[in-house]
Amino acid sequence: MPKQNQYLVLENISKSFGSFHALRDINLTIAEGEFVCFLGPSGCGKTTLLRIIAGLESQDRGQISQGGKDISWLPPIKRDYGIVFQSYALFPNLSIAENVAYGLVNHGKSRTDIRARVTELLALAGLQSSGDKYPGQLSGGQQQRIALARALATSPGLLLLDEPLSALDAMERVRLRGEIRQLQQRLGVTTIMVTHDQEEALTMADRIVVMNNGKIEQIGTPQQVYLQPGSPFVAAFVGKVNILQGTSLGDGRFRIGQLDFLSESRVDHIPAGDPVKVYLRPEDFVVRDAETRTANRAMGEVLKIEFLGAFSYLTVALAGMEQQPVIASMSLNLLKELKLTVGSKVLYGLLPERIRVYCQHEQAPAASLALAEAA
Repeated sequence: MPKQNQYLVLENISKSFGSFHALRDINLTIAEGEFVCFLGPSGCGKTTLLRIIAGLESQDRGQISQGGKDISWLPPIKRDYGIVFQSYALFPNLSIAENVAYGLVNHGKSRTDIRARVTELLALAGLQSSGDKYPGQLSGGQQQRIALARALATSPGLLLLDEPLSALDAMERVRLRGEIRQLQQRLGVTTIMVTHDQEEALTMADRIVVMNNGKIEQIGTPQQVYLQPGSPFVAAFVGKVNILQGTSLGDGRFRIGQLDFLSESRVDHIPAGDPVKVYLRPEDFVVRDAETRTANRAMGEVLKIEFLGAFSYLTVALAGMEQQPVIASMSLNLLKELKLTVGSKVLYGLLPERIRVYCQHEQAPAASLALAEAA
């Protein structure tokens, strides 16, 4: 990342609560105008890190600089950010316009400037006619838009979002995450969002910071994190996955049950004979032209079909590894075209560039349940 684009820099940030290590030597650089998601399970440290950036918590050690200025120990009021909480944190006794204007009043802006800015922000939030209403009169999605408008009122250099969509219903979450992303891109404000929702992170972020046990597991674009997971934790936590037990054969090959496969991902360092865990996403199985697309092939029998609308999950027993059934995804159109039902048999191919293989001792999330194990 070019130095001139560095906006927020975290160096060796650590934080403990008694004997619990919430954060361990976090190093991260965020570019100006970037949208970054902190993604991880509950207790991984993502919210603590956000609060330290905001000055709502103090790190035990480490430095933070924003726009070239050391803010490591500044109080929140002297830091340049706006924040949106999961609970919206709107003042119920103030009108919508007064909520949006709150930060502007504290900054000593004139009434004329405040009125103009509030009008602009209400229009930006699509709630032009709601200025005289109170928070209790708005839906959850509308309240979150107002919370976002309030956070942006003072034109902060940094926008912090602490799981802002988790209290909304599914349809509202999808709609609002698109609106937030479009607004962030239009304004160009550097944004950090905390979330445990993989779909939110994958659809909204320029980069994702995957966290676990107070550490950063991987930093990358959504495509990098999903397609090139840097650890078993990331492979299991981001997206759906089958986790299968196998044995390394050396030279990039491995065996599951009685079947031998080739992988193109970080397998050469695993000695032959060592036990391995093989990670396969449901979409890594192909049936169309499987006999020509890959040498990794096996006949599979459909044991179960789970209909999910546009696609289905098929529980499949591959010949030679029946003891470890897998979950494969298939589009509704292809399922109909092949006329697959429970008991149908079809040739499956496994794409070698998508297969991830890790040593047996490398651990996935304890709370993660492999799809194959759930079948």
